[in-house]
Amino acid sequence: MARNTERQTSRRSPKDAARRTKKKPCAPCRDKMEWVDYKDVGFLRKYVSDRGKIRARRVTGNCAQHQSMIALAIKTARELALLPYTQRTVTERSGGRGGGRGGGRGGDRGGDRGPRREETRESAPPPDAVAPSPADGFAGALEPAGTSDIEGGGS
Repeated sequence: MARNTERQTSRRSPKDAARRTKKKPCAPCRDKMEWVDYKDVGFLRKYVSDRGKIRARRVTGNCAQHQSMIALAIKTARELALLPYTQRTVTERSGGRGGGRGGGRGGDRGGDRGPRREETRESAPPPDAVAPSPADGFAGALEPAGTSDIEGGGS
């Protein structure tokens, strides 16, 4: 069996072709900004996501120097309460981590969960029964004789 000695031209995968797209120009470089003002909240909001996170360089298209300056300005504006650390998000899901009755994740997981706790405690003493206190003379049974101060055994 003879080997195929012809060289095959390697074709690039579609993933490589997508990487070669033209890079977005850095907006601060395009506007010839020398520094980023932390008081310019309208400009800084463009670089903060709806959840309050600083957007990445690959998303915004900023150069490394301006991305660093923007991140520092956002952090300063947050500290001075010009920008929020997080945005309030309104969830449409019912319930939360606890789930509550009927809502939340999981739903009905198949069947009844059994009787409630109060119904299963048949061997427990009734709630009106009072446990004996140490003042009733039971403290001496737990302590060595003559060491109980509750009975007034001091001289």
